[in-house]
Amino acid sequence: MTTQKALPNDLIDSLLSNYKKPEDLIGENGLLKQLTKALVERALQAEMAEHLGHNKHAPVTNSAGNARNGKSQKTLKGEFGELPIEIPRDREGSFEPQLIPKHQTRWTGFDDKIISLYSRGMTVREIQSHLSEMYGTEISPTLISTVTDAVSEEVKQWQSRPLDAVYPVVYLDCIHVKVRDAGAVRAKAIYLAIGINMEGEKEVLGLWIAQTEGAKFWLSVVTELKNRGVQDIFIACVDGLKGFPEAIEAVYPKAAVQLCIVHMVRNSLNYVGWNKRDLVAADLKRIYTAATMDEAEQYLTEFEANWDDAYPPIAQSWRNNWARITPFFDYPPEIRKIIYTTNAIESVNMSLRKVTKSRGSFPNDESVMKLFYLALQNISKKWTMPLRDWKPALNRFTIQFEERMPQQ
Repeated sequence: MTTQKALPNDLIDSLLSNYKKPEDLIGENGLLKQLTKALVERALQAEMAEHLGHNKHAPVTNSAGNARNGKSQKTLKGEFGELPIEIPRDREGSFEPQLIPKHQTRWTGFDDKIISLYSRGMTVREIQSHLSEMYGTEISPTLISTVTDAVSEEVKQWQSRPLDAVYPVVYLDCIHVKVRDAGAVRAKAIYLAIGINMEGEKEVLGLWIAQTEGAKFWLSVVTELKNRGVQDIFIACVDGLKGFPEAIEAVYPKAAVQLCIVHMVRNSLNYVGWNKRDLVAADLKRIYTAATMDEAEQYLTEFEANWDDAYPPIAQSWRNNWARITPFFDYPPEIRKIIYTTNAIESVNMSLRKVTKSRGSFPNDESVMKLFYLALQNISKKWTMPLRDWKPALNRFTIQFEERMPQQ
């Protein structure tokens, strides 16, 4: 590893001899911008000398007689704002600059800044304004679209990438956004699948936009997971999506489908006024924190006696969905929290809502996928640790699903 040589103090003193205020260093015509221009142009001259085999004003030494032939002008956009650069030319037109390749108009890394701002939910207009304020650079909406559109191919590759053979737990949930479709703005559901792999780590398996939700749509989603390598799912946690339980059981007949308790409680409390919500929530909690299924059913009966006159739809909904609510009772308490709630996916949805709140609507489905993909890349960077209580959960899965566990 080579150590970068420090600049001599007398050189630094010479450069800063006229320094009086910050603008002299970092302003529009400040020293940093001038120094960058000078260094870049000097480096391009060195590249040209290497290409031709002789320095400027030196005799031509290459066999073709190729020599310098003036300069061309290029304006680069970047953190220094707009920086005019002179690019040397040769007679044959064979010089290919490495520092600033042909057709490049932005500094390396500047596109990443545009994508980073976009991924945090900023609109095209907001990105334009931000870059103008920060760097004094005017960026057109077309350029921003061109830069972010380059992500679309990345999204396709990500959405079709191979997956693990087994995910003990898969959560499925959705977030609604407004999308322009056939001249009208429609609310569309964006479905997100998060798997917990054998190491207890969260992994986004895919994103889907439901044009028409139902069994046929869900069958295509589950079939896609199968085609991408997922051979088995032990438990699928869902929020009551119509047609999904049947679809997953068609492709993964051994999978247990667990209805999300958080969604059940939230939907139940929609019937209750604020003055009674704490009481109703406490009685519902007795049901899903019961030690056994029989005890839970007893608490549900007591709930009916206490609240059916005021809120009859609540207990009726729990009765109708009882077979989907209760699979988690097959597991010890330390595992139940992992499988009976979609909290793992709810926190993701909360983050996604933050990046979409400033948008009235999306121009098309592709723009939704593009933003969600970029936002999920940021969100998943924080997933550095396995789920809490994963070790006892894995031990239980190993015993209960011994013949279905992947061979190590």
